[in-house]
Amino acid sequence: MRVVAKFGGTSLGSGDRIERAADSIAAAVEDGHEIAVVASAMGSTTDDLLEEITFDADEADRAQIVSMGERTSVRMLKAALSARDVDATFLEPGHPDWPVVTDEYGEVDVAETRRRAREVAESLDAVVPVVTGFLAEGPDGSVTTLGRGGSDTTAVMLGKYMDADEVVIVTDVEGVMTGDPRVVEGARNVGEISVDELRNLSFRGAEVVAPSALSYKDGGLGVRVVHYQHGDLLSGGTSVEGEFENLVDMRERPLACLTVAGRAIRNRPGVFQSLSAALGESDINIDAVASGMDSVTFYVDEDEAERAENILHREVIAAEELSSVTVDSPLAVIRVTGGELPNQPGVISEIVEPVTEARINLHDIITSATSVALFVDWDDREETLELTQDLF
Repeated sequence: MRVVAKFGGTSLGSGDRIERAADSIAAAVEDGHEIAVVASAMGSTTDDLLEEITFDADEADRAQIVSMGERTSVRMLKAALSARDVDATFLEPGHPDWPVVTDEYGEVDVAETRRRAREVAESLDAVVPVVTGFLAEGPDGSVTTLGRGGSDTTAVMLGKYMDADEVVIVTDVEGVMTGDPRVVEGARNVGEISVDELRNLSFRGAEVVAPSALSYKDGGLGVRVVHYQHGDLLSGGTSVEGEFENLVDMRERPLACLTVAGRAIRNRPGVFQSLSAALGESDINIDAVASGMDSVTFYVDEDEAERAENILHREVIAAEELSSVTVDSPLAVIRVTGGELPNQPGVISEIVEPVTEARINLHDIITSATSVALFVDWDDREETLELTQDLF
């Protein structure tokens, strides 16, 4: 089995933890597995180094300075592996075998990085490469970085280009949890989660796997998150399933748009909950929700529009903060889903511009971490779908 194991800063935060990491790597090698290692800077080294740059440093100098954290980690981990009679070598920018390179725009040079990663993979049966995470090498040989969470990106990228069976993210949490164990009681490990679910959570604050890393995951590559105390790289934790695909999809049945207006509706606790609960208790599925300063809009199946209007009207009558409910139908929704959407500056305007140029009225646009939903008149659905598909 070929595995890329990424050790986060907390899992390398002390000599004891480096020893633990080396033990888990050595055990996997002894069992006959091919292991490549990606290492983050020890503990909070990168943040500490950034805080000490109180002077006006250019990007090249800043990259060289912050790279020292990862450079130290790979040397420590390589030495710990050598002490266990594991043949290991560390790779950093400037090394002849260094794999991760960027182009003149600072983007990953996919073709060259894939070629170099495959060359590194060819020697995995004889040596364990310990690669600095977060760092890349520019076309001129300069040190560049992959941004926040870059070590995760390094690991999943190399896993993909090395044709690995699995990428194991070793961190200080027991996989993906049902909630933050520091805040909620009874939080437990989620044994399996889809890549779509995890990336949405990651963009909304869950610090498990960097969302930029998950863009590199394909269906044939396993990704797992384990706690550094687990000690076994090949079991446990949370498995991340599936892959991102750019997808343009149109809902087959028309929707109705029900808008409830009211004074300072967002500032009164419980208003949204009471409205959505009233619909849910009557088995009316809510396809999407949008909110404004003084309104909340629910999109439901058009067949349920009349019943939903009556339900919401009762809520309006019962609450003095609410003033009215209106209905607009039939509407269509075209959704664009893709793992790369959040990483594309201007992507919303690129999706919307052809639609507006065709003089199609957009009733609403709802975005999430990995999708954009366009709401248009039912009669405009086919043209909107065609325009959007042309983009992808």
